[in-house]
Order: sequence, then structure tokens, then C-alpha cells
Amino acid sequence: MLTFTKIKVLDLNSEYLGVSTLTLMENAGFVVADEVTKNFDADKRIAILCGTGNNGGDGFVAARYLMDRSDVKVFLVRPASAIRSYISRVNLEKVEEISCLYEGNDLSRFDIIIDAIYGTGLEGNIEDPGKTAIEKINASGAIVVSIDVPSGMGTTSAVRPYMTVTMHDIKEGMSESNSGRIVVRDIGIPEEAVTHVGPGEFLRYPIAREESHKGDNGRVLVVGGGPYTGAPFLAAMGAYRIGADLVRVATPSTCAATIASYSPSMIVHPLPGSILTEADVETALAVAEEVDSVVIGPGLGRDGRTMLAVRTFVEECHKPMVVDADAFHALAKDLGPLKGKRGIITPHAREYETLTGASLPEGRKERAEVVKKLAKELGITVLLKGPVDIISDGLEVNFNKTGNPGMTVGGTGDVLAGISAGLLAKGVKSCRAARMAAFTSGMAGDLAFDKLSYGMLATDVLDQVPIVLKRCLENLK
Repeated sequence: MLTFTKIKVLDLNSEYLGVSTLTLMENAGFVVADEVTKNFDADKRIAILCGTGNNGGDGFVAARYLMDRSDVKVFLVRPASAIRSYISRVNLEKVEEISCLYEGNDLSRFDIIIDAIYGTGLEGNIEDPGKTAIEKINASGAIVVSIDVPSGMGTTSAVRPYMTVTMHDIKEGMSESNSGRIVVRDIGIPEEAVTHVGPGEFLRYPIAREESHKGDNGRVLVVGGGPYTGAPFLAAMGAYRIGADLVRVATPSTCAATIASYSPSMIVHPLPGSILTEADVETALAVAEEVDSVVIGPGLGRDGRTMLAVRTFVEECHKPMVVDADAFHALAKDLGPLKGKRGIITPHAREYETLTGASLPEGRKERAEVVKKLAKELGITVLLKGPVDIISDGLEVNFNKTGNPGMTVGGTGDVLAGISAGLLAKGVKSCRAARMAAFTSGMAGDLAFDKLSYGMLATDVLDQVPIVLKRCLENLK
């Protein structure tokens, strides 16, 4: 069963995979006509009532196929100038007979009415002329066939069809009582559009409100550094590049000035000493209270005192977390502190083995089952990094194919962790944030690789993150 948002995601992912929305509309109109042809005699008089969106476009396509065998009349519920969908306008122009505006015309002379007024994109209450058209359809006495979903489903002004021809899968809220006989037809959505992440994930990206203030769009804390300074910086910048407003770095004082010098955007909280210890946990937790999400792990090193501090921090922190890098060694073979936490863990294969004490199977399907099982046991999202990333929250599994071998360069995992935390800070749910982050990081790496080949650095990936974000958000318009 598909939610209405998931349908939009599939459309965008299909486009990304080379199957255009225009092709999907053509296929949708064809299967509707095919079902009408198979179920009803050719001598039936058919009225097709079309709205201004893609559902209306499906109706225009169906009309083309049905006109060869039946008496078909196409009615526009609103004037053609109101059609907001480009691909619907393209298909309206292909309809051979002139369509006319429906203005309360008598529908009783038709044997079949095809409902193509409103699809899954309907929001709010139905107003005229759509409301009156639906009332006339229901009162017509004709056999009614709805396209994808009955127009107005879930409102007090809904079409009551004999049959609904729905695309790819049943939609959320559909039942025989409100949709009649439900026929599911394949329209060519690629399997990868369903199983793999794509630009459609950005339908859930939280756009900043015009009236928002500094900090409203995500505040992140990176707990990292000590032996290394680059890793926490890269994680912090990853969070900034995906749209977080403020990023703080809690790091040992010996490297605080160095990290601050990398960028004026760094807000650094020095911790005493040269490594993270349990004495620093209280301070780090206090800073965590001021943010919306936390990254822990980048550049911490593996000193035993640091490992104890990481375990204590993870146990006591109640903010959504991204656990990465050296933090896996602190939690190795005893995952108790992770259970019930909100957030994401981002191991690659070797880190997974360190964390769990178990080797990963070779096959992708088998790995997916293992990842799903771990996510379910912990109650946390797992993003297993690899040539194909595997992402699961314990309920569903998705794959990500963006990325390239050049991303084995040090620091790209820190960038991914920061992007993940930035999305969590913006209010994106954990599994969704992991999917968006994996796709973004990988595509940014692909853009960097196109320019620099195997000479790319993690900072080059960072530079491309806003480009990916811009492209994906522009595709939603």
C-alpha cells in the first residue's frame, strides 16, 4: 500500500532512472483504456471528466485509446487554461476531438463515466466546479470507473465508482467500500525506484520558512577530535552544507584552535586535555542540550579513557545521534548503550564487524537481512556503507547506488555523518535522514569524481553537497 507522498517519490525516482513522467502517464492512460475494453462492450457511450492535474492527463490518454472503438466525449472540469500540469497539456493537445467545458451537462446519456478529476495530489476540501461534477457523476446512473483513486476520496464529496484502476499498488485509504472493484496495473515504474533511494527523498526536505531565525533550521553538536582535527571539521561542515543553521564542535583543547582556524563557521567548545575523557562528558552533555542532534566519533581516537567516555555519553544523551568512526570501538560487542536511542549508526563492513563481532555475508540480499535484524534489535537506523549502501530501520530496507571508488579517500564518511546529523537536526526522521544523506553524499562524490577523478578529497565532496541539494529541490518544482 502506497502513501500519497510515496507515489510522488516513485515518480521522481523513476524520472531519475530514465522513465519519464510522460511515459508513466501514457502507460496509465493505456491500462485504464485496456480495462474498460476488457470489461465493457464497444457500443457503450463514454464520458471522461478530466481535472487540471496529472489525473486529468491520464484521462486524456485513455480517451485517445478508447476513441478508436467507442463513442467518447471528454469534458474539462475547468477551462484548458487552468491545466497546471505540463504533461497533461501535452496529452490534451493529442486528443483528436475537441473537448468541452463541463458546466453541469447532463451525464445520464452516457453508459460509462471515467473519473479523472482528482488524483492523489488532492489537498483540502473540494469546491465547485469539481464538487458539482462529482455530485452529477454519482447521480448519473452510469458505470463509473475511477483512475488511480476515486476523486475526493476521504472527503464528503467523493466519487463512488464501480471500479478503480490504480497504478502500481493500492493507495493508502482505498477499500472496496470507497473504491469499488480495485484493479492494480503495472505502468512501468522501475523496480529500483521502489527499492533504491533517489531524488524523490527530497520531497521530505524541510524548507526554511521565510520568518525563521538563526537556529530554527537545525543545530548540531559534533563530539570529536583529539588525535585528529580534520574528521570533526568535515562532519561539522557536512551538517552545514545540508542546511543546518548552527554547528558546535566539542573537542579537546589541544586541537580546538586548529579546528576553529579551518573555518569562521566553526563554533568550538574546548574540553580540557588532549583526548576526550569521562571528566568531559558532563560538559559535552550540557552543550548537547542546546542542539537538536549530535554526531559522536569523528577523530576521537581509541584511547581506553576515550572509549569509556563515549559509552557514558551515548548512554546519557537523549538527543538524536549519529554514531560513527571511533565510537564503534567504544561500543564493540556490547551494544547496550545504543538500544532505544533515536538516530543513525553509519558503519562500513569492517566497522560493522568491530561493532557486532560478526562477519557480514557476501550477498546483498543476505546483508540486507542482517542489517534489518540489527536495526530492529537496537531500535535505531543502520546505514551500512559500501559499494551499495544498505539502509534499514528494522521495518524496511533501501539501497543506495550513488558514490564511487574514489570515495575511499579519508574523510568522506565524516561528511556523511555530518549530513545525516544535519538532517536529523532539521527534524527529518532517522531512516529518511539516512536515505537522504546516503544519496546526497554519494551524488556529491560522483560530481567531485567527474571533475577530479581519483585525486578528489573529502573537501571536494563537501563542495558538491549544496549543488546536489539545489538540483534535487529544483526538480520538485
